[in-house]
Amino acid sequence: MRRTAPLALFVVAGLVGSLAACSAPGGSAAPDPEDSPLNKYMMAVWGGDLSPEEQEERFAKEQEQREELVAECMTQEGFEYIPVVQDGTTFMSDGEEWKPEDREWVAQYGYGMVNYPGRDEPMPTDDMPVDPNQDYVTSLSESEQQAYYEVLHGPPVPEDQMNEDGSYEYDWEQAGCYGYAQHEVEQSNPAMADEFKPLMTAMEEFWTETHESEVFDEIDAEWSACMADAGHAGYDAQMDAQTTLSDELNEYYENQTEWVEDDPELAEFGEKEIEVALADLECREETGYRAAYAEIQYELEEEFIAAHKADLDALKAAAEQGR
Repeated sequence: MRRTAPLALFVVAGLVGSLAACSAPGGSAAPDPEDSPLNKYMMAVWGGDLSPEEQEERFAKEQEQREELVAECMTQEGFEYIPVVQDGTTFMSDGEEWKPEDREWVAQYGYGMVNYPGRDEPMPTDDMPVDPNQDYVTSLSESEQQAYYEVLHGPPVPEDQMNEDGSYEYDWEQAGCYGYAQHEVEQSNPAMADEFKPLMTAMEEFWTETHESEVFDEIDAEWSACMADAGHAGYDAQMDAQTTLSDELNEYYENQTEWVEDDPELAEFGEKEIEVALADLECREETGYRAAYAEIQYELEEEFIAAHKADLDALKAAAEQGR
């Protein structure tokens, strides 16, 4: 059996973050995600080891740098642009509201696709950032406004470069001043530097090869059999349950021609999502899936670290020095 490689797996926390708060057979707790050998390196690189206050400070600093670069770029292109200042606390979350391993939470939200914490809460308009450039943009003619936004964000993506699902391959050089500014800010992270490019390529290949291998087949088979016994056959790997439902929900939205408030079809899907998610949770607990998965994953990570330890140590040191 072949497994589909997940997206953007540079940060190990994204992969193993859901390993916590579950139990293996016999009641032994699953490993804490922070025990992930590679995560200990990558948390330092991406700032995951910082306190919430330090993360907000880092976000604010990067956002200020990005906006200043955007302003310089727009000025060079003949437009006015005032840097937009936003409060980093608006975007930071400690994740406490997201509890996919908690039975009560899953019974209410499933995987958090249709319903999720805060879904029905009104947007706090008082906290919405005000664009200081709005008056200037309004003063421009229609053709000038179009040129302004193309310089700011880049030209529209040609249809022949769009995928069937509406996605496309991002190219910062075609993303206007914002693309340029974001690229420049990212270059300050050593993980993006040419010096560490071979390491990051090796890491990406490691994740792809791991998740296309058969190392998790045995525990996936146990989980799959449990799901079949619960009336949900057809999922070969634990990731398949959520992925399949996500694809179905995307298809629902793609086929919509108009917004239907309180759509019965969406409500029915939400009930199905909760039913599958609860069965998934119960089967993870029954088979000790998270702990077994982590044991295999961590062992593979240790092998990768042994082969690239000097480069990983240098990357971590560069990241910590650059703060």
